[in-house]
Amino acid sequence: MVSAEGVKYLERMRRERTPFGIDGFDLEGLRKNMSVRREPPAELGVRCLPANIGDLEGEWVIAPGADEDFRLLYMHGGGYVSGCPGFYLAMAARISAAAKCAVFMPDYRLAPEHPFPAGLEDCIRAYLWLRDNGPGGAKRAKSVFISGDSAGGGLTLAMVLALRDRGLPMPPGAIPISPYADLTLTGDSIRSQRDLDPIMHPNCLGDFVRLYVGDQDVRHPYISPIFGDYTGVCPLLIQVGEHEVIRDDSVNTEIAARRAGVDVKLEIYPGMFHVFQSHEPLLPEAVTAFGRIADFMRSLA
Repeated sequence: MVSAEGVKYLERMRRERTPFGIDGFDLEGLRKNMSVRREPPAELGVRCLPANIGDLEGEWVIAPGADEDFRLLYMHGGGYVSGCPGFYLAMAARISAAAKCAVFMPDYRLAPEHPFPAGLEDCIRAYLWLRDNGPGGAKRAKSVFISGDSAGGGLTLAMVLALRDRGLPMPPGAIPISPYADLTLTGDSIRSQRDLDPIMHPNCLGDFVRLYVGDQDVRHPYISPIFGDYTGVCPLLIQVGEHEVIRDDSVNTEIAARRAGVDVKLEIYPGMFHVFQSHEPLLPEAVTAFGRIADFMRSLA
């Protein structure tokens, strides 16, 4: 059941917003839009602290009462070619406030200047650093979860596969949000939701793939995690909106993970759109989603 607020918001977006990609692929415009720093709501009272992992920059977001030893690595979205931590400060603040954790967002390298696997390697490096470093300096974490939205959701899934393959420590859980996880673009939702998703039009998807993948194998499980073998990975909580053109990336990931015996929960939010959790003011569905993320993390910490 869609909330009344959700119905009105979706109707307004469809009336006033042009989905990205419908009029062609504008990388410069996308990067400009997603480079804006969007400060978190003042009422949350969060602290935002820059941090560096060598030459890899990032930012901590810490809500009042958050346990700085209870950490979340959050990878921003942007189709693997755009975006920055500053654009997602409100999203990170909401998670920090709900879960009472310290959130770190790495400014991972972007394609086409740095195609796959540069961004993935940056995120793995950040995850390993978070295990031994917090907002106050060097200190062992109680636990480090990983999450991200869209391309960041795809990176979240690629990370759990890569960590498992390399014999590195697995997080207690991972939360991919609207993951862009099938770069072969075979999901039926690309067709069924093409005129219903107010955020992203299917016309842009091929350009994201071209810029990120180049001449590499698009079916590589770190590029398209729907093709991964999830045997031995941590529990997963996947959240996605009903009207996303990449909704089936989440559906097919859940199928693959469940087939491998993973404890996985897929939440499809009726009437919702791509990364609806990031929109302010919050919709009731987003409040519910953040609560479930917090519950998931607390249950496994």
